Amino acid sequence: MRLYTCELYPTALRVSRDVTAGGCNEKSECAEGCLSESELFTVDEEVWPSIDAAAPSEEGGPIARKGFNYQDEIAVGFVLEMLANPQLVKIHFETHDDLVLVWDIGAPLLIAEFVQVKGAEADKLWSIADLCLRKKQAVGSSIFEKSLDRDQHAETARFRIVTLRPVVSLLTPLTYERGHEARALTCEEMVALKSDLDDRMPDVVSKRGHGTDYWLDNCLWDARHDELAVKAQNKLRLFELMQAAGRPLLSEHLDLLLEELRKHVKAAGDAKWKPDREQKILTREAFLLLWDKCLAKLKDGATQPSGGKLAEKMNDASLIGTVAAMALDMRLDYARAVRTSRYMQPDEAGQLQGRVKSEVQTLSAKRAAGTLDLDGPAFHALCIDRMDAINASLPPDQGDRSAFLKGCMYDIADRCLLRFDRTGL
Repeated sequence: MRLYTCELYPTALRVSRDVTAGGCNEKSECAEGCLSESELFTVDEEVWPSIDAAAPSEEGGPIARKGFNYQDEIAVGFVLEMLANPQLVKIHFETHDDLVLVWDIGAPLLIAEFVQVKGAEADKLWSIADLCLRKKQAVGSSIFEKSLDRDQHAETARFRIVTLRPVVSLLTPLTYERGHEARALTCEEMVALKSDLDDRMPDVVSKRGHGTDYWLDNCLWDARHDELAVKAQNKLRLFELMQAAGRPLLSEHLDLLLEELRKHVKAAGDAKWKPDREQKILTREAFLLLWDKCLAKLKDGATQPSGGKLAEKMNDASLIGTVAAMALDMRLDYARAVRTSRYMQPDEAGQLQGRVKSEVQTLSAKRAAGTLDLDGPAFHALCIDRMDAINASLPPDQGDRSAFLKGCMYDIADRCLLRFDRTGL
């Protein structure tokens, strides 16, 4: 059994047959049409290891991950993509690159997309000079060389560079999706880009023998924004996924789920290949099981339609009758409002929720410290007064948000993050 690689199309084909000087007994076909044997295939004599089996060439990533919040947020976005897209079957965190996305698109070989995330960079456009800059003039230390060098495994290699800043015009073709006609190797822009890259980095090839043209054909430059923008994008993406699945969630519940994902990707990035290789590789199958557990936990503790936990909190604080019934009703109205995007802009909802959380935390802390000596009904009344005060402080053109603020407060109580009685103090 030998591995045959199509020179024109990087997908590798595994064929069981004998090749002799006289030719071959089987016909070979390329997805794009029939070419001669010599034009189509070269024989890779080496057996390349899978990215799952080969140890990373260096462990610098996990050691130097402090402050990598931006990279973790990018990773969360890809985890959400894996939730939505069954073709993304696996993600590596800080192994052979910052991230490695493993795709199964139905080709004979899996695709390993090696992702470099550049979160700390100068406030300028990325240029070819930046791409080719070597650290202390050391051969192999540039972004381009490191990226192409990832092509040394059994999987078909692709490349992605994620940056905060956009690129200069010469690099713009790389920002188009792979396969787009505007980034074909024969188009004028890509010919100019290859020429410039070859002049700066002559004779650079991967261990599998691929050069500049292969890298250009398979590299996607993914320009993002800052961490806050990526966080907002991830929250919107999760909101859309849950809506599409028929399981709409409150804004705060989305935050809880995203925080769980951040913890997971950070732990995976921090882990060492030895002895924690399995922790550094998240398969889609394992993630779906984990995700179901997160949703079940959220449902059991936070999303009861009846507001069961809120009812318990009200009863424990001797708040019964119409006061408790109205609290439950306001929480349900709040839930509907948050799920309806037309009610208010996501940024406004997030700011109001933040103010409510901050206010109830301040009151709860004062009560725990003994500076607020109030029984359940009195503390509840104070919380209501504070919600009215927040509403009164809002700009007139923002409208009356008192019901939203109180519903948010009751939702916090329903999630066991606020008590009106003295239990637990």
